[in-house]
Amino acid sequence: MIKKDSPIPIYYQLQELLKDLIDKGELKPGDAIPAEREYAEKFHISRMTVRQALTQLVNEGYLHRIQGKGTFVSERKIEQPLHRLRSFTEDMEARGLTPGSQLISFEIIPATSQIAAQLGIQEYGPVYEMKRIRLADDVPMALEFNYIPANLVKGLTEQIVKESVYSYIEDQLNLEIDQASQVIESSIATQVEAEFLKIKKGSPIMLIQQQTFLKDGTPVEYVRSSYRADRYKFMINMKR
Repeated sequence: MIKKDSPIPIYYQLQELLKDLIDKGELKPGDAIPAEREYAEKFHISRMTVRQALTQLVNEGYLHRIQGKGTFVSERKIEQPLHRLRSFTEDMEARGLTPGSQLISFEIIPATSQIAAQLGIQEYGPVYEMKRIRLADDVPMALEFNYIPANLVKGLTEQIVKESVYSYIEDQLNLEIDQASQVIESSIATQVEAEFLKIKKGSPIMLIQQQTFLKDGTPVEYVRSSYRADRYKFMINMKR
């Protein structure tokens, strides 16, 4: 309930009340939110206060607006902690989601100067190039371009790529993956990214470049990924 005699701002109380309904599943993804007028009349507060609460929930990703239709509960974003290195497959399974990949292409190509620098190999050296869409419960989450040195990770096949590359590297080749570095920046979806991720061109996305290293410091992977900003968020714990 809204407590008007509380020192906590009324808009914030309404915001937290709606968050609680969403978190409990009483308001589900896709559900329409009542009009501002209805909330204003129900709680005897101003429409401006209601609008402030709803706008904040839109900004936080709990709600989204569709012009001419109204305000709706958003699909919850998948949270990925950045303090631990694990594959997309491992991450989705840990969250109780069904991971999947739609392989666009898999081939061995000569490394460009940029890819060679990231992998610590000679330019034009052989690398596996994998283009794939990463899925969670059949929903597109990311478009990935993976590059792996063919002379280091031997025997990689299309079937292995469809399952788990990390498991193959560690369990079959006995190479120990140790750490990775990432660069994350915001961008908007190109036409190609929009088509593969099933979003509108110009929608917000997160661009991620990752270098993955073995225990001895040897680069084993270079990845360029485009993640849907409406379905994914990254978290990091920081200590002073």
